[in-house]
This record gives sequence, structure tokens and C-alpha cells, in this order.
Amino acid sequence: MTAENFDRALRALQRRSPFKPFTVEMVSGDCFQVDHPEALVFRGGVAVFVSKAAVPVIFDHEGVSQFLGEPMEQTA
Repeated sequence: MTAENFDRALRALQRRSPFKPFTVEMVSGDCFQVDHPEALVFRGGVAVFVSKAAVPVIFDHEGVSQFLGEPMEQTA
């Protein structure tokens, strides 16, 4: 994914009104959920998400496989 597409997709997901959590899937297969729009900052193809546990996740346009407009499935 290009840096421009990465930024454009994140901006669209972050600005949804009302905001809905979304999933980031990495090329490694790992996934995480962005659960709040203000917990995400990005620029130039690089992003930082800070989880509820205050753990930062740094990711970039080369490492993302796709953005999924829905939150991850919760496992029991």
C-alpha cells in the first residue's frame, strides 16, 4: 500500500461519524483494533496507535495488509 493510500484510508476511518472501531491487519497476520479516534496519529505513511493499556503500536504503510472497517471478532 502506498503512503498516500495508507494516510487516506486511516483518515477516512478515523473521521467516520459516529466513530466505529476498526481493525488493522498486518502482513505478518497480526491484527489489532483501533478503538478510539484520538488514540491514533499518522503522517507520511507511518502511524502510532496507543491502546487502552497505554501500549503504543507503531505501524507503517509497508507493514499493513489491510484495514477492516469492523472491529475484530471477540473470542470466548
